Amino acid sequence: QVQLVESGGGLVQAGGSLRLSCAASGRTFSSYAMGWFRQAPGKEREFVASISWYARSADYADSVKGRFTISRDNAKNTLYLQMNNLKPEDTAVYYCAASALRYYSSSSSDFGSWGQGTQVTVSS
Repeated sequence: QVQLVESGGGLVQAGGSLRLSCAASGRTFSSYAMGWFRQAPGKEREFVASISWYARSADYADSVKGRFTISRDNAKNTLYLQMNNLKPEDTAVYYCAASALRYYSSSSSDFGSWGQGTQVTVSS
């Protein structure tokens, strides 16, 4: 398993940007597919984006396509989510997750390791 710690959340106005980071422990980070999920109050956790272990393939939820970019630096054991043109509906706790399946997935059941989450709040 890999341990994950998210950072970079905060309060931002609509139209603004934030960059989330997820620091992973362990020497096998590069062998995991990684993902970002989010959960808004009163709603179920939903898929945001995921990236394969070699970083050449990624997948995004339709609601964030063209605004969010997922990336990873395997040398630094770090996953990123660049979020631009943020909207109030992006307000949620954002979670980083790792999947031993290596290839990107939008299903939370494919991810076995999760971070504690970081709050993102977008004001209108």
